[in-house]
Amino acid sequence: MSKPVVVIGHRMGKGEKVAQGVEAAGGTAHVIPGVTADMKLGDVMHEMGADIGISFCGSGGAGAITANTKYGYPSEHHLRTVDAGVAALKKGNKVLGFGFMDTEELGRRLVEEWKKINE
Repeated sequence: MSKPVVVIGHRMGKGEKVAQGVEAAGGTAHVIPGVTADMKLGDVMHEMGADIGISFCGSGGAGAITANTKYGYPSEHHLRTVDAGVAALKKGNKVLGFGFMDTEELGRRLVEEWKKINE
């Protein structure tokens, strides 16, 4: 099984904790550097051929909506819990938009679920 590539775009230029969870679960994480990184999510996903994109901003929508609009990636946004993200992935979404919740658990659980779906 291949390692899923997960691109992380955080409005405030963060995302290191979720990246640690992605790597711990056997994925490859790429954190987009800098403020407003969430708005670059679709572009970087497209360039890297990413399997999952995670957008963080106050509302949880901007980066995910932009990636969906520009590239047609299936997305769900305004997510507020890890379980909601896992459920969105199960529904076939590739881009997930969250409020600010940069946690290792989120990265780990999303990669674990991606692996189950893609076995």
